[in-house]
Amino acid sequence: MNLQTLSPELQIVQARYPEKFQSEARAFRQIQRGARVFISTGCAQPQYLVRVFVEHVKNHPKALFDAEVLHMWTLGVAPYTEEALKANFRHNSFFIGDSTRDAINSGKADYTPIFLYQVPALFQREIIHLDAALIQVTLPDAHGYVNLGVSVDIVKAAVEQADLVIAQVNAHMPRVPGDGFIHLEQIDFILPFDEPILQFAPHPNNEVVEGIGKHVAGLIQDGDTIQVGYGSTPDAVVAHLHTKKDLGIHTELLTDGLVKLIKAGNVSNRYKTINRGRTVASFCMGTQESYDYIHNNPSIEFRTVDYTNNPLIIARHENMVAINGALQIDLTGQSSAESIGRMFYSGIGGQADFMRGAIYAPNGKSIVTLPATTDSNSISRIVPLLKEGSGVTLNRGDVHYIVTEYGIAYLHGKNIRERAMALIAIAHPDFRPWLIEEAKRLGLIYRDQAFIPGDKGIYPEKFETFRMTKKGLEIFLRPVKISDEPLIKDFFYDLSEESLYRRFMSVRKDMPHERLQEFVVIDYTKDMVVLAFVLSEDKEELIGMGEYHANSDHHTAEASFTIKNSYQGRGVGTEILIHLTHIAKKHGFLGFTAETLFENMPMLKVFEKTMTVERSYSDGVYNLRMMFRQEKRSKK
Repeated sequence: MNLQTLSPELQIVQARYPEKFQSEARAFRQIQRGARVFISTGCAQPQYLVRVFVEHVKNHPKALFDAEVLHMWTLGVAPYTEEALKANFRHNSFFIGDSTRDAINSGKADYTPIFLYQVPALFQREIIHLDAALIQVTLPDAHGYVNLGVSVDIVKAAVEQADLVIAQVNAHMPRVPGDGFIHLEQIDFILPFDEPILQFAPHPNNEVVEGIGKHVAGLIQDGDTIQVGYGSTPDAVVAHLHTKKDLGIHTELLTDGLVKLIKAGNVSNRYKTINRGRTVASFCMGTQESYDYIHNNPSIEFRTVDYTNNPLIIARHENMVAINGALQIDLTGQSSAESIGRMFYSGIGGQADFMRGAIYAPNGKSIVTLPATTDSNSISRIVPLLKEGSGVTLNRGDVHYIVTEYGIAYLHGKNIRERAMALIAIAHPDFRPWLIEEAKRLGLIYRDQAFIPGDKGIYPEKFETFRMTKKGLEIFLRPVKISDEPLIKDFFYDLSEESLYRRFMSVRKDMPHERLQEFVVIDYTKDMVVLAFVLSEDKEELIGMGEYHANSDHHTAEASFTIKNSYQGRGVGTEILIHLTHIAKKHGFLGFTAETLFENMPMLKVFEKTMTVERSYSDGVYNLRMMFRQEKRSKK
């Protein structure tokens, strides 16, 4: 037994349960050859217990053979994976951490793929029988209860089912409300040892993850309940939620980023459908600041993972948003978050639990985030097909949104061709030509799909904007994307015959793929197509489009616009033309030209409202020349 002086709380416990206070050697001798030994999760790993347990085996190498060590996630050191101890230990993990990845991929340790919420049932039904559990707990309270602290997840089930429970009592462990309480009667051996518990800090944010975070934040509304995975990208998402109000949290992992959001007042949990007023999680991995915050905090509740991650529980939350990362996604929407080809990298974990629960929830969203490339931009994470051996963590029906630093692809309800084009549009520009050619070869998109490579074809996100028309209609204006072809097709076919004739001055009524490409595949440096949308919670309605195309003189561009019949007369055309003018000026154009039918007076009035118009008339058509008004310079 360690030589630390017992605290007053433990002195009382020792007087009542002297048999629980034995030497480490006495406790570990109870673990027999071939035993299954469970160790607490992540930052709750009992470091002292692991050290002395492994040291005990090293000192008595014939006392223990072929013990199976089970973890949900190993964050700390894992000496039981050392080559010298292969006759004594075999590691088996439900999720792969950095310290065990090499051992698993070299065949020296095992990985058990499973939906995380189903793990407690493995213990409870004795599909996996636990002979021993090594855990870490708080000091006991006056009622004889200790608390599992930062890790309840599958630890509670392990404690309840293991034949032998050895607990490191650590005064540094925070006491967290919820399911984490166990009575001293459930513990066989108490080994007190105070030491700082493990901390976890993701890598610092960079421009890529900051861009992803900004895009995802735009998908989250006030009052939503969110779940966020671990890593630098999810933390960047959370960092961009500082303008949101009354968020709720129902998550597997409570991170530093989420704690900061709570402390900043962005989280109230008041609109959660269940567990209202409470932030619900299963475990915490963070810094001491977060551990101090959750200690005895009645607004925080840690529940077992078969509750937090149960898709049926998650689905009860209205406006549930699940945000998780991926390693790779293919052009059909299959996502892998657990392996890179044949190399096991992490695991299924709780991602599938939350993503599926979220899409079952009323107004729920599932969001997959990933940087567009890896290895210094040398490898695309968006690929034609998943690499051979990759685990499909999320299938084509699980994913709603895919987000990279280059934008958002909405896949739900889209066919394979539409999905492929949407994903190519948010891939790294260097890989888009390759993805186009591979998608053609695989028959995923049109064989004649056009594409403009290089800077000329890069989507100019900076020209996205919200505008309010003088009639009080809020619209969202953005440049056209290569993936917008289906939207524009529906828009044109929804126009009246009169509107079509006014726009094209032709009786032609069809809009085939070959013609639609002219609107979506453009050189943004000399041409522009701007789309106008009315946004609602679950969709965006295309209500107008404007365009200009450079004339041969390169100083002016021919402009036009078209408005959906039901939105004509509400100021949409004016806002589109103002925005087109702004973009054209940025690209060095001096003015617009246009042709409009004599009877199309509404279009003529819009032009005259926004700029000085010179017009001539011939064969029922006005030929317009409009030079941009020069902005007055303020006097110094």
